[in-house]
Amino acid sequence: MKKNIAIIMGGYSSEIEISLKSGNIVYKYLDKKKYNAYRVSVLKEKWVALDEFDNEIPINKNDFSFLLNGKTINFHCVFNAIHGDPGENGVILAYFDLIGLKYTSALSYQSALTFNKRDTLSVLKDYGIKVADSFYLNKGDEINSNKILDKIGLPCFVKPNKAGSSFGISKVYSLDKLLPAIHKAFIEDSEILIESFLDGTEVSVGVIQFKGEAKVLPITEIVTENDFFDYEAKYEGKSKEITPARISLEEQSKVEKVAKKVYKILNMSGFSRSEFILVNHVPYFLEINTVPGLTEESILPQQAKVAGISLKELFDNVIVSSLSNSK
Repeated sequence: MKKNIAIIMGGYSSEIEISLKSGNIVYKYLDKKKYNAYRVSVLKEKWVALDEFDNEIPINKNDFSFLLNGKTINFHCVFNAIHGDPGENGVILAYFDLIGLKYTSALSYQSALTFNKRDTLSVLKDYGIKVADSFYLNKGDEINSNKILDKIGLPCFVKPNKAGSSFGISKVYSLDKLLPAIHKAFIEDSEILIESFLDGTEVSVGVIQFKGEAKVLPITEIVTENDFFDYEAKYEGKSKEITPARISLEEQSKVEKVAKKVYKILNMSGFSRSEFILVNHVPYFLEINTVPGLTEESILPQQAKVAGISLKELFDNVIVSSLSNSK
């Protein structure tokens, strides 16, 4: 019997449009011989299933079902394609836990932890993972620019603590630019992180649960035309993403080892994509994404393609893994 799969997309954050693209790609490539796939748009103002003609049908929030032609459609599994709130931060996943519905991404606690950059860094530092120096601010805190830069130095990065797709991030070169960058980051989040600049090669590493084991995908090197890998570089063609990365075998081995270690330390499942900077051949961890972009141009699908894994196989594998998961 075919399994009913809900592909959730949209969300409540600035990443809504990217999420909708990811969700539609999953819908396009999901094996229709094996699954009844339904897109579910999760927005602040409404949760609706979309039929094949994009007609909206309200979702019953009591059990995440909906009525189609007089028949109740219940789901066997949710494919999480929501970047940011409430998909990547674990909020909607906790709801699925409550109603007993399986889903494809990391578990709700792991998602909440990894969405919080500061807390993720705190956990990983205790395991010897190298990270940049950082300074943390809550909205309303006294801002002492000199104190911050005494610790962090220039240039530095100012970023929202809980946001994705490089929204609200600034690279700061001088004292007078720090305060405007802080205010920009606070538009996206009430908590921000200020990190020292790491001068090196940026790489992105996909680690996925594949056929029962954690698998490291071919590494991608990020070469941006902009000052850093910002939204424009990520989504508007202002960067080169080179897979496999042009790094030495020694560097490749080190990055793969650390990326897999991070995946296991954080008790990940499903997809993940971690970002690192190689400084003097040593990988420094930046962040991890538990709901990475899934369009054909996105980094994780690029890596899967180089590894010989089609989108159809990639998406099928994560659903099979989720359905067989006893958690």
